[in-house]
Amino acid sequence: MSLTHSALAFAALQQMHAALDGILEKGAAYAKSKNIDEDVLINWRLAPDMFPMGRQVQIACDVPARGLARLAGAEPPNFSGDEKTFDELRARVAKAGDFIHDLDKAAIDADPDKEISIPLGSETLTLKRRAYLLNFILPNLYFHVTTCYANLRACGVPIGKADYLPGLR
Repeated sequence: MSLTHSALAFAALQQMHAALDGILEKGAAYAKSKNIDEDVLINWRLAPDMFPMGRQVQIACDVPARGLARLAGAEPPNFSGDEKTFDELRARVAKAGDFIHDLDKAAIDADPDKEISIPLGSETLTLKRRAYLLNFILPNLYFHVTTCYANLRACGVPIGKADYLPGLR
């Protein structure tokens, strides 16, 4: 039995979105327990030139949803981008997961060596579909979920590796 691109992508997304939802839930609980305005944590940056934690969540949802939509030949979603609370960020994670779950798996798996061109800022990136998934979509997912985790951890939220790797216990 071979591992399809859709199976690989869906497994990674399910795990990372579960992790993201869990750490956001703990971030909200921490803010409430310490009487910290959620806005402080949501707008926290690891470095001045990095996106804040809330934007990291949005990107962790957008890159996989839009990328897999392109691979499936579907219209990429356009999420609002105006989330300001932990509950709203968690809803975005759920919405992205629902969108991805409904994509045509056979279309995602079709013709992995065919080239795909995607807009990337003012440039256009052209990759084989397989490379787009393995070298762009999934690494971006992991990077932005990890950065969200690091932001919350830097703020003192009591999360650990088990929160990043849910389902292993």
